[in-house]
Amino acid sequence: MTSNRRSRVTMRTIALGYLAVLLVLPVGFVFYRTFQHGLAPVWSSISQPDALHALYLTLVMVIVAVPLNAAFGVVCALLLVRHDFRGKALLNGLIDLPFAVSPVIIGLSLVLVYGESGWLGGWLTGNGFQIIFALPGMVLATVFVSLPFVVREVAPVLKEIGTEQEQAASTLGASGWQTFWRVTLPAIRWGLAYGIVLSTARALGEFGAVSIVSGKLVGQTETLPLRVDNQFQNFDVTGAYAAAVVLAVLALSTLFAMSRIQPRELDR
Repeated sequence: MTSNRRSRVTMRTIALGYLAVLLVLPVGFVFYRTFQHGLAPVWSSISQPDALHALYLTLVMVIVAVPLNAAFGVVCALLLVRHDFRGKALLNGLIDLPFAVSPVIIGLSLVLVYGESGWLGGWLTGNGFQIIFALPGMVLATVFVSLPFVVREVAPVLKEIGTEQEQAASTLGASGWQTFWRVTLPAIRWGLAYGIVLSTARALGEFGAVSIVSGKLVGQTETLPLRVDNQFQNFDVTGAYAAAVVLAVLALSTLFAMSRIQPRELDR
């Protein structure tokens, strides 16, 4: 065995061992503990009305937050890549704020703004709009934490494709919307899809910010990640593991979608 081959084998072993210790073993143990007493207790736990409502709320977070961030991400990426304006560096930095700030701080900030004693919360509550400890606040928190992904995936693609095709379409008489739908969007579709997958994964697993703004009310404002924590704190280990497995299945489905998109993105 040559020195280079020995080095490659060593590096692969270290990488695979590291991933096994941090990912494969913990996730595998969760599945083992979930089904060690059979399928019946698991099904009984996940089919409870509160568990189904938690799953429903989790999917609502994804269905609302991901399209909003997809639309915002495309517009913001076009603005950052195709235009120069005062404050561009500030906007570019603010996009990454959810990466730098703890989700708990994000949730607390939303409470300070939209809570009953917050800057806007008193007026909103007085006019019949409940934000904190309700669905709108949970959506805001989810949108905030998953905001950067589409922008950061689409912007490099826009830089790579340049403006030649868009200029050619404009020269041939295409309007701005026609150029976007027929030229720009097809060119960025895989970057957009990859960003959507990442946003979906982030929205599915969000805990910190949502736990602050939701109040974690069982059957009302409890998502699946919150249910895992609530069940574990209440010593319902089977319920916690069952909810964790549902989340894991959703995450693995997202990972599968990402793996299907990635080769096409690399071959583009």
